[in-house]
Amino acid sequence: MGHPPLEFSDCYEDSPDFRERLKCYELELERTSKFLKDVIKDGNSVINAIKGYSMAVQKFSQTLSVFQFDFIGDSLTDDEMNIGKTLDVSCFFLVQVQNACDLLIKPLEKFRKEQIGVTKERRKKFEKESEKYYSQLDKHLNLSAKKKETHLQEADELLDKERRNFYESSVEYVYQIQQVQDRKKFDVVEPVLAFLHSILTLNNLTVEMTQDFMPYKQELQLSLQNTRNHFESTREEIEELMKRMKDPTQIGKMHSQPVIEGYLYSQEKWALGVSWVKYYCKYHKDSKLFVMVPAEPKPATKQVELKLKSCFRRKTESIDKRFCFDIETYERNTPVTLQAVSEANRKLWMEAMYGKEPVMELNEVGFKFVRKCINFVETKGLTQEGVYRTVGSNIQVQKLLNVFFDQKCPGDVDFHSSDWDIKTITSAMKFYLRSLAEPLMTYGLNRDLILAAKSDNLDDRLGAIHCLTYKLPEKNREMLSLLIQHLVNVCGNSGDNLMTPSNMGVIFGPTLMRAKEETVAAMLDIKFQNIVVEILIEDYTKVNLKD
Repeated sequence: MGHPPLEFSDCYEDSPDFRERLKCYELELERTSKFLKDVIKDGNSVINAIKGYSMAVQKFSQTLSVFQFDFIGDSLTDDEMNIGKTLDVSCFFLVQVQNACDLLIKPLEKFRKEQIGVTKERRKKFEKESEKYYSQLDKHLNLSAKKKETHLQEADELLDKERRNFYESSVEYVYQIQQVQDRKKFDVVEPVLAFLHSILTLNNLTVEMTQDFMPYKQELQLSLQNTRNHFESTREEIEELMKRMKDPTQIGKMHSQPVIEGYLYSQEKWALGVSWVKYYCKYHKDSKLFVMVPAEPKPATKQVELKLKSCFRRKTESIDKRFCFDIETYERNTPVTLQAVSEANRKLWMEAMYGKEPVMELNEVGFKFVRKCINFVETKGLTQEGVYRTVGSNIQVQKLLNVFFDQKCPGDVDFHSSDWDIKTITSAMKFYLRSLAEPLMTYGLNRDLILAAKSDNLDDRLGAIHCLTYKLPEKNREMLSLLIQHLVNVCGNSGDNLMTPSNMGVIFGPTLMRAKEETVAAMLDIKFQNIVVEILIEDYTKVNLKD
């Protein structure tokens, strides 16, 4: 039974199963290398034996040829002349073995050097890059989330570089080790066949054996040629696929499959403290089955199967770890905390599990946060071009939210610290509003507000929106009034910041309004959500949210 093929996509997942299959190829490579050494050794023995045989035959024939029968009389009959030539047999026994080495030894040595040797070099590079990447990954995942952003960004860039090097070496190694497996079918058999033919056809001494050998040789030659043709016809396509698979964007495409898999670290709580255990995980989207296989099997660890209820990004980084998210399952009473290998990797897992961002509350701390954001923007950023449109660093945004909404000392943040800039503040405020358990303008009023925005009559449109805002819960209307008044002030400086009510509608429409279910129809209505916010800004005095 043949080996199952190694897919280039397997290199990115680097699963235990992939490593086991790769090990099978490596064992076969070692077996092939040993086989070739034995063939070359034994082939040299045969060649040396043939050379010795050839020299002995030549010496024997020379001895016979120098002897001449003496004759009586002055002439010989034809029969006597034939008998006289009987001992001159050198023409039949001159064995030519000068090309035996070229036929067998040199091609096999070339294959060992150019194919097996290159494959072993690729293996060394793969193992080296693998060790470097996983060593760097372990250090990276233990970085404190409280480190300076510049330090974290440098660490992210270094890990990305090591990851790319590892993936590239893995893809190249997989390509090479499978190629040598295919090439040996003809690169090894062809010289052996040629060598056997040369032995069996030496000066027609073995005519019968040669006649038996020829059909076998012809059939095998045809098979070898067909195999080589198949190899050559697919080699270019496989090389192109290999080049495409080196592109990091392929990772995202793989995770669009029904099953997402890869390494995650699980927080395990013990009597003496907390540890992080590495698992190779698979999530089946259809069945919502989450399977965790220990990366380093031990007697105390075993495969875990859980049925997913929900998935959330951690609300705070209280565990001082990056890239974490929680899953709720039917089997466990408490959430399972998992750590991905990067921010992009966490997003892929959360998207596959339909994960949600942390749920924020419309409470006193939330009002304090929005007021401080507004005060900061109106003090320092009203004239800044693209205010609210320009996005801040995700690391800094999360850091600000985590510190401000820390349960131990909520709201204890100096916005005028050098750590925070305008785009971080504005992005954090948008994130807070977008992460409320229910949108600020509520699910219940979403459909009616959309219908109002679709009205052909502008006065009816304005009147309907005015009435609907008064159906909002009191604290929702208070927050909406606070926000819209601020956006009116921002748009009043559109000559400098280039942010018009229309621009603000595009930014805050999906932030303040959304349908309960994400459907295509709901996506098509986003433009009308934008119009609602645009009307609230342009006609703020008419809507009069403060009444």
